[in-house]
Amino acid sequence: MNEPKIFSVTELTTTIKNVLEQRYSFIRVAGEVTNLRKPGSGHCYFTLKDNHAQIKTVLFKTQQRYLEKQPQNGQMIICQGRISVYEPRGDYQLIVDTIDFHGAGALQLAFEQLKVKLDGEGLFDRESKKKLPLFPRHITLVTSPTGAAVHDFITIALKRLPQIRLSIFPVKVQGETAAKEIQQAIIDINHHLETDIIVLTRGGGSIEDLWAFNDEQLARTIHHSTIPIVSAVGHEIDFTIADFAADLRAPTPSGCAEMLVPDRSGLSARVLELSQRICHSITSRLEHYQGQLSLYGQQLTGATRPLDSLTLRLDHISENLEHAVTALLNTSSARLREQSNQLKRNDPALSLRSLKQNVHEIRHRLYLAEKRLLMEKEQAFAKACDLLDAVSPLATMARGYAIARKNNRKKSVLTEADQVCQGDTIEVILAKGKLYCSVLAAQGKTRDPKGASKD
Repeated sequence: MNEPKIFSVTELTTTIKNVLEQRYSFIRVAGEVTNLRKPGSGHCYFTLKDNHAQIKTVLFKTQQRYLEKQPQNGQMIICQGRISVYEPRGDYQLIVDTIDFHGAGALQLAFEQLKVKLDGEGLFDRESKKKLPLFPRHITLVTSPTGAAVHDFITIALKRLPQIRLSIFPVKVQGETAAKEIQQAIIDINHHLETDIIVLTRGGGSIEDLWAFNDEQLARTIHHSTIPIVSAVGHEIDFTIADFAADLRAPTPSGCAEMLVPDRSGLSARVLELSQRICHSITSRLEHYQGQLSLYGQQLTGATRPLDSLTLRLDHISENLEHAVTALLNTSSARLREQSNQLKRNDPALSLRSLKQNVHEIRHRLYLAEKRLLMEKEQAFAKACDLLDAVSPLATMARGYAIARKNNRKKSVLTEADQVCQGDTIEVILAKGKLYCSVLAAQGKTRDPKGASKD
C-alpha cells in the first residue's frame, strides 16, 4: 500500500501559488481601501475589504504612473489584477495592475453624512464652543491607560508644569463598546468630578480604528458637556466627528499637552521681562524729569532772585515727586503681597471642605425630616383607616343589616315597600353573599300631611 506523499512547506506553498495564479490570472475585485501605507520603496500596500472579508493588496511603483490619482483610505475602488502567494510568509495577495476609482467607501460616506447632519443642527458652531482656562489646574484624560498617547501627554504636561494635576478615566478607545464607554465617562465626569478640562485622546490608526469617535450620540454628549472638551485623536491628518463637536481640536496628543499646559519656564521669563520693563520705564521717566529740571535750572541761572526761588521750589517738587513715586511703589508692593496672602487664605480647597461638611449636615437633616414626615403620614393613614372602618357600610352589614334592591338592569335600591309588588324578585346583599327572593306580599306605610300614618 502506497503511503500518502508528505509535502514540505515550500512544496505545498508553491503548489498553492501555481493553482491560484493559474485559476485567478485576470480578475476584478471591488472593495474599500484601508490600512494604506507607502514605504520608501515606492510600492503601495493596502487592504481591500467589504463587510465580511478582506484581502491584502499591493500596487507596485511601476504601475502607479498609469493611475489618474493615488488611492486613499476609505475609498471604494475596483482593482484589476491577479492573485499570487508571497511564499516567505505564506500570504496570498492581490497584485494590482489598474484601479477604477468608485467613490468613497461606506465608512467615509457615513462620516460625511453624519458631519453634514450635525453641522446643520448647529453642533459645530463656533458660538457654542466653551472657552478654555488659560491656566488649568486639573485636566482629566479619557483614554486607554495603556496607550502611548496618554504617556506622551503626561510626560510633556509634567515637564512644562510639574504642579499640574492629571487624572485618567480609563475607557476603551476602539471596538464596538468604545463609543458608549467614552460617552458615559463624559457624563460621569460632568456629574461627579471637579476638573477644568476633559481631553479625549488616543493614537492614530485607520478609519475603522478611530470609528468610535465618529458616533452620533458621543458627539451630542460632547456638545452638551458643561466642562470644556478637547479632542486629541490620532495624527494631524486624522479627523473625526468628535474633533468638530469638541471645544478645541489638537493635532496630536503631544500637541494637545503643549496647547493646554503653560510652560513654567516661559512664564517665569515673561514675568521677569515685564518686571525689568517696568523698572526701566520708571527709571527712564525719573531721569527724563531730572534732565528737564537740570535744563530749566541752567536756563534760569542768570535770572533774578524770584527765578532762583522758583528753581529751588522745582527741585523740592522733584524730590517730593521722587518720594511719592517710591512710596507708591512700596504701597503697591505691600498691597500685592496682601492680596497674595488673601488668595492663599481663600484657597478653594478650604471652601470646598466647608461646603462638603455643610452638604453632609443638610443630608442628615433631610434624612431626619423625611423619617419624621413618614412617621406622621403613617399615623394619619392608620387613623383614617380606623375612621373608614367605623363608617363603612360593610361593618354595619356585618351586624346583621342587609341591602335590598330590585333584580333588574338598574338594580334600584329598595327603601320603601311600595317599590315592589307581589311576585317580584329582589336581590338581598348580605355581609357575605347574596340572596335572591320572591316577594309574597308588600306592606308599606304612608303619611298624610298632618303626620298621621296610614296602613
